[in-house]
Amino acid sequence: MVELEKTLLRKVGEAIHRFKMIREGDRVAVALSGGKDSLTLLEALLLLEKRAPIDFTVCAFTVEQGKFLRPIEPMGEYLKQRGISWTYYRDSPSFRLLEEEPDHGCDLCSRYRRRAVYEIARGLGANVIAFGHTADDFCESLLRNAMFTGKLSALPAVTHSRDKNFRLIRPLVFVTEEITRAYAASLGAPVVPCGCSQRTGTVRRGLRDIFAEMEKEYPNLKENMLSAMGNVDTSRLLDTRYLDFDSPSIPPAFRPGLAEPFPIVNEL
Repeated sequence: MVELEKTLLRKVGEAIHRFKMIREGDRVAVALSGGKDSLTLLEALLLLEKRAPIDFTVCAFTVEQGKFLRPIEPMGEYLKQRGISWTYYRDSPSFRLLEEEPDHGCDLCSRYRRRAVYEIARGLGANVIAFGHTADDFCESLLRNAMFTGKLSALPAVTHSRDKNFRLIRPLVFVTEEITRAYAASLGAPVVPCGCSQRTGTVRRGLRDIFAEMEKEYPNLKENMLSAMGNVDTSRLLDTRYLDFDSPSIPPAFRPGLAEPFPIVNEL
């Protein structure tokens, strides 16, 4: 348990420091989904709140959208016994959505959740919102976007809400689910899964299966992918915004406006 906690705090601390996630005087609201990842994040930030060289405060909240597979009360009792400030919010629009459009897509559900998250954080006086996305989520996002959206991107470690009122952070970027699973189990805390996480046949589930199979032979796969996300060689990609077409290393035939890249062969 001690070594596991050291590893967790080292990786979370590295993320916070590298991406300047938390600053002096911040109030951080952790989006507690009920799962192992966000619970691990909350515990890590509470520990760092006591040890960090800067002053910041931590609170937690949960948005209930009618998709938890078990009652949320046990988790609330656990947090209460720990003396952790926790806000439970039952999002009525999401429940109406379940009744009126039971087959609605993830995008619509996410939009409702995002609105609720900002409303709650504002009420809590928070300027930072922390999400429990792990290294696994970052790697899956990179592959999903490349394969299905035609865009080379992943989750942002740090970003801001559209109105710039909130800094959105993901301090578990270097933490794998192997760590969060073990840490949450060591706490003995009640985990309340969401029905969405149990769905099979989705792109996300397929990518997780691919990772699991490949990691049997390449155990450092996720670490290498995370390293690649922070070590981008734009000259080796196809986005012309980052290419220097005046460089002598690029053959004239491939410079735009100069010539066709391949010779045209006349038919006989």
